[in-house]
Amino acid sequence: MRSSDKATLSVGVVATLLIFGLFFLPAVLAVPLYAQNLEQLDVGPPPLHRAEPPSPGASAKDLESSGDALQSQKNYLDAIDYYQAALAKDARNAVLLNKIGMCQLLLGRYKGAQKSFEHALRLDKRYANAYANLAVVFYKEENYGKSIRYYDKAILLDQDEAVFYNNRAASRFARKEYQKAMVDYAKALELDPDIFERTTHGAGVQARLPSPQDRAHYDYVLARLYARNGLPDRSLHYLRKAMEEGYKEINNVYKDEEFSTLRKDPRFAELMAAKPVAIQN
Repeated sequence: MRSSDKATLSVGVVATLLIFGLFFLPAVLAVPLYAQNLEQLDVGPPPLHRAEPPSPGASAKDLESSGDALQSQKNYLDAIDYYQAALAKDARNAVLLNKIGMCQLLLGRYKGAQKSFEHALRLDKRYANAYANLAVVFYKEENYGKSIRYYDKAILLDQDEAVFYNNRAASRFARKEYQKAMVDYAKALELDPDIFERTTHGAGVQARLPSPQDRAHYDYVLARLYARNGLPDRSLHYLRKAMEEGYKEINNVYKDEEFSTLRKDPRFAELMAAKPVAIQN
């Protein structure tokens, strides 16, 4: 993993900010108070440049640092300007191209992002983050098979990055390859015990879960993983969510091996006896 990438947004944080409202609760769109028609959405202005233009005399390193600061402030258009100015002075810098692509992704400019990541990979064929970021583009375009193939490449180059496994699992979940997804989620959890707590609030690529049953199934999978890893509190939390979301195969909890220890916990019996009512979205 490149230290320069970790200085700004990692691929996990990129994917983090990309997949909005894909599971749990539907996205809430704000409508101005003065709107007369509540069935219409007021479209805001496009993103604006806020920073001064890059200085022609600045070094590539200084321009990159300024771009990193702008990116951290979510001033993606300005960050792109600074990264491109740095690239003009250091044309074979794959990291700069990856950072440009990251900003384009965050702006929803997927074709431009794809070109940036592909250019980065032409300069450095062993750039794991660029492969993973390119996989995000295909995920956003719902080309899950291609997304998985690029995550495969990223993982082949960096087998210790939890986010890569989490993200590949999201693509596999979208293809209803649940067993393969669970293997990837288990590996992500092994590498980063808190990864799902962060993805719940936006970190990492989140699985596309269009139906209540998909959401319920996802939560049941997490409950199984946490139970297997000896984390009963988190397991019970996600088991309750699966029940509230109406998971139809909830009785599997009595036979799935992962829950063998949890079934001895008095709180498990209390939860199952309470039978939380499914919440309709």
